[in-house]
Amino acid sequence: MRRLRRTKIVATLGPASSSTEMIGKLFNAGADVFRINMSHTSPDRMREIVAMIRSVERDNDRPIGILVDLQGPKLRLGTFKGGSVVVKGGDTFVLDSDPAEGDATRAYLPHPEIFAGAEPGHTLLIDDGKVRLTVTEAQPKRMVTRVEIGGKLSDRKGVSLPDSTIPFSALAEKDRTDLEAALDAGIDWVALSFIQRPEDIAEAKKITRGRAAVMAKIEKPQAVTRLSEIIDLADALMVARGDLGVEMPLEKVPGVQKQMTRMGRATGKPIVVATQMLESMITSPVPTRAEVSDVASAIFEGADAVMLSAESAAGQYPVEAVTMMDRIARSVESDPTYRGILDAQRAVPEPTGADAIADAARHIADTLDLAAVICWTSSGSTALRVARERPRPPVVALSPNMSTGRRLAVVWGVHCVVTEDAHDQDDMVDRACRIAFREGFAKAGQRVIVVAGVPLGTPGATNMLRIAYVGQDIGGD
Repeated sequence: MRRLRRTKIVATLGPASSSTEMIGKLFNAGADVFRINMSHTSPDRMREIVAMIRSVERDNDRPIGILVDLQGPKLRLGTFKGGSVVVKGGDTFVLDSDPAEGDATRAYLPHPEIFAGAEPGHTLLIDDGKVRLTVTEAQPKRMVTRVEIGGKLSDRKGVSLPDSTIPFSALAEKDRTDLEAALDAGIDWVALSFIQRPEDIAEAKKITRGRAAVMAKIEKPQAVTRLSEIIDLADALMVARGDLGVEMPLEKVPGVQKQMTRMGRATGKPIVVATQMLESMITSPVPTRAEVSDVASAIFEGADAVMLSAESAAGQYPVEAVTMMDRIARSVESDPTYRGILDAQRAVPEPTGADAIADAARHIADTLDLAAVICWTSSGSTALRVARERPRPPVVALSPNMSTGRRLAVVWGVHCVVTEDAHDQDDMVDRACRIAFREGFAKAGQRVIVVAGVPLGTPGATNMLRIAYVGQDIGGD
């Protein structure tokens, strides 16, 4: 199955879409990667969903990526007498370590790490920012705050601290259990929630040990300030606009999205734009014009993938939402301004032989109007480098590793075919031409460019390109 677009689609699975039949429909509608949200999924249910996705993968003979999204540390208030209270602007409100039920003057905060990280002047947001507090006095087990925006406080509501770096790991005990289960199930990507620092990525990578790629969800201001360090360690970034919009001014989120997309282009790391992209399609068969423009903007910027959350997980129209995302992407990519925007944002290649080869392949393919850029890649690094250049012709990645094909499912423009490794350079060129013809990327008489590393099968050794002719016998150069 050949997609008629370069931008990839990530679809979240949930109550509305967790059957083999529905997963198959979503894949046929355009989903390239499926996300499993561990905030709402047990390890046993996760394994069942992974098995369903792999069944669809076998039926379609095409690598499908699986992204497991870890819940991350959840900071919550304790309970209140009667279940809830109302606080008013200007009131003094105390948060402490006393587990007794709260009232209109105080509440239990069962997180000593918050007391350790908060300072006078810092902001606390309760229930996604519906109630806003400012710290006036901070002690090891007690914090006095002033209510800036009042409202209702109820049992176990979430607490966010946009100004404070909290001394805890991004991997709670539940996350570690879920991560081990996901790795055992053979998932491809793991997304880390509420990271604050690059050390959070390093901690996860010690556990994954290459068994899955690590995607950093950027949803805290602390992570935004250390983006360059985080992207160096992470394998991909997700612009998690929902929580990011709670913890920082909403008007700053579009700029962060654009900044992250350009950093991804510059470093060759995939960027996924997520949250509320087609939100109204949870209950409506069509999106709003503003939502269509939002998705289109992310695609114009050159994002690798756009993501559906509740739209495909719990909405009434999951297939229609994926279909709409596919239609928007195809329309944007055929727009006469799209290519100019991509080319204008192209970064200078890194000073390595592999990046120089990838840049040269793009330049040659564009100049000669070749049918496809074909990458032989063991680890996926060659395909990532070529995709970074955003060439005009399609990018076809040939890999002997199914795991590589699945991870590349989130990368802009890459169509991966799993095939046995080439035996020598002649076999490499001949098979590249045959596969390009079979997959519908090249016709007899057209030319393609083949990019590879020699000796063959050496990860990261991109050092060769060759222009090949697809002969009438579907082979030869």
